[in-house]
Amino acid sequence: MLASDTFSFLNETRSIRSVEAWDDVDAPKLWRYNLHYFDDLNAIGPPERTEWHEDLVGRWIRENPPGRGTGWEPYPTSLRIVNWIKWSLAGHSLPESARPSLAVQARWLRKRLEIHLLGNHLWSNAKALSFAGAYFSGGEAARWRSKGIAILDAELEEQVLCDGGHFERSPMYHASFLEDALDLVNLARVYPECLPEDLVRKLEVRATSMLRWLEVMTHPDGRISFFNDAAFNVAPEHAALAAYARRLGIRVDERPLGDIEALQDSGYVRLQTERAVAICDVAAVGPDHLPAHAHADTLSFELSLDGRRVLVNGGTSTYDRGPERRRQRSTAAHNTVQVDGEDSSEVWSSFRVARRATPFAIRSGRGHGEIWLEGAHDGYRRLPGRVIHRRRWTLQPNALIVTDRLQGTFIDAVSRLRLHPALFVGMDEAPDACVRVQMEGRETLRVSVGPDVLLRSVPSVWHPEFGLSLDTIVLSSQFAGPTHETRVRW
Repeated sequence: MLASDTFSFLNETRSIRSVEAWDDVDAPKLWRYNLHYFDDLNAIGPPERTEWHEDLVGRWIRENPPGRGTGWEPYPTSLRIVNWIKWSLAGHSLPESARPSLAVQARWLRKRLEIHLLGNHLWSNAKALSFAGAYFSGGEAARWRSKGIAILDAELEEQVLCDGGHFERSPMYHASFLEDALDLVNLARVYPECLPEDLVRKLEVRATSMLRWLEVMTHPDGRISFFNDAAFNVAPEHAALAAYARRLGIRVDERPLGDIEALQDSGYVRLQTERAVAICDVAAVGPDHLPAHAHADTLSFELSLDGRRVLVNGGTSTYDRGPERRRQRSTAAHNTVQVDGEDSSEVWSSFRVARRATPFAIRSGRGHGEIWLEGAHDGYRRLPGRVIHRRRWTLQPNALIVTDRLQGTFIDAVSRLRLHPALFVGMDEAPDACVRVQMEGRETLRVSVGPDVLLRSVPSVWHPEFGLSLDTIVLSSQFAGPTHETRVRW
């Protein structure tokens, strides 16, 4: 919140100086959602925003009559209910009209639960009903709370996998779900009778395993890896969530991460040596009934060296339907192999997937001074050549070797590695032609492929945040046969 009527969401700044601006069709739908969340009420910032917040709550009530516009859709309604209640419990004075409005919003939400969407939407609906049911008293509030608790209990069992991962396989949504779980435990500390003890205990146990999962999926820079829909500055990072858990007295697993950390239920594996960390995707794209945030990124990976990212997946900058959203979800936007110009999973529209890759034959191990991971997927079996993609990562103290094998027939296959924007490239004319990659004027990596294979440097983009595109380079190489090897040395 930059001023009393000016906001920056998703790297786009807009002002709301009229009633119509709350639902401006020229603003992206996700921007409008953020406008109605009221997240800024609970953000860290200077005290003068308190007056802005009080005025904004009153203005929202006056200019957004019940049932009208984006602000009354169930998801933004859910987040706004929680944010207003959090703000009130933090010691701020809600405008006189706010408590009746909160009750109307909860009543409205109760009749419009997003059963058709499920996943994080239904979970957020249930969290909001639980907050409203605790904040208010009386029979209707008790019914809100009872409905919220029933959904939370069922969704917690379904959405959190045994390894602690969120079932949509997005580190960003995982972190958001984890924050919700911690908020619910916090609510139970404020209103000790509002949630059943067994549910609170489940939330505490799940929070411990979810924190560990997020630590595995976090790069040494402290920020999330980019698999499926993921971007910075949407959900809290691991360190902030761990600190929140400690304040609530929830156990945080303090054991150091091992050289191989396999998240078997969700399907990610972290390989690490003293200098390098590789986070690899051998996961299903998501739950069979809910692949809304899936990308065609099977067998992709990201790499950090000496604490800094060097190889990155493409990221996410938009949810708007169109060719850009389609491109960002495509196989070509990830560090993996594309066969005959097709995606490993058929992503379409904004949140849809048709035929999808299934990973199998996943193994990992160590020996002879190296650690390794291998896996395969069948996403290209739908093509005429019925191709199976097999990949092996071998991480050594000073190199990562990626070996790809395609079983079946194909016309064209391309392997891609996307560099972090801080890296620059120059071509080496030596007989074993390779790409020399520099960071801050120093050679950082040498990337080479097999003989008779051309390694091209192609301009591309990286999307670390919504609404943000940074120029970068993709190293692209075509298969000369069924087997292809890429060596990344440092």
